[in-house]
Amino acid sequence: MDLKILSGGAANGLVTAATPAFSAETGLGLKGDFGAVGGMRERFLGGEEVDLLILTRKIIEALAAEGLVVAETVADLGRVVTGVARRSGSPAEDLSTPEALRAALTSADAIYFPDPVKATAGIHFASVMDRLGITEEVQDRFHLFPNGQTAMAAMAAGEEANPIGCTQITEILNTPGVDYMGDLPGDLGLATVYTAAVTSRAAHPDAARTLIAHLTAPEAAEMRQRIGFAT
Repeated sequence: MDLKILSGGAANGLVTAATPAFSAETGLGLKGDFGAVGGMRERFLGGEEVDLLILTRKIIEALAAEGLVVAETVADLGRVVTGVARRSGSPAEDLSTPEALRAALTSADAIYFPDPVKATAGIHFASVMDRLGITEEVQDRFHLFPNGQTAMAAMAAGEEANPIGCTQITEILNTPGVDYMGDLPGDLGLATVYTAAVTSRAAHPDAARTLIAHLTAPEAAEMRQRIGFAT
């Protein structure tokens, strides 16, 4: 049997790292889908049978208020920043100012990022390009994907000479072939708190609580930091 999870893509690496200890304790496997938080929320509200949700704090709090998740199980996993990636081996560059980011984006021959309608990072990055005034100039270079990790994997495998990508740091660090170049600069930045909760219709509520305990344990702090979660 498997514990069923719907999660934002940001938590993919964290859940993967916790799986061996969880399975050893419970005897269960994990069946998780990781993608745009808006899409995961829609699937859950559409009636999909799920034991555990890992979504943004705002979404989880709303679900708790409706009684759709068990309020006493709600637990923050950490804060995840959105940042910029290049294909591995690309030279480092200064992205510390909006002007530097604008220059990097307008000089790129491909721009990879997640769904600008349902994915947290994609929605924000689309607004960043609007604020920089470059959307019309660069939109023919967009490569859009359902989630950030898929976008990063596609960038790693692509053949463009000078691609650039944007998504959450956890998805970048969890994808071979891409390197993290830095956070979005200044007031263009975004930090999102991801939160776990057991659903009110969970088939394995005790096991779901056990997974949350593994994900939030003090001894797992170094792992969370390595994967890209900050306190």
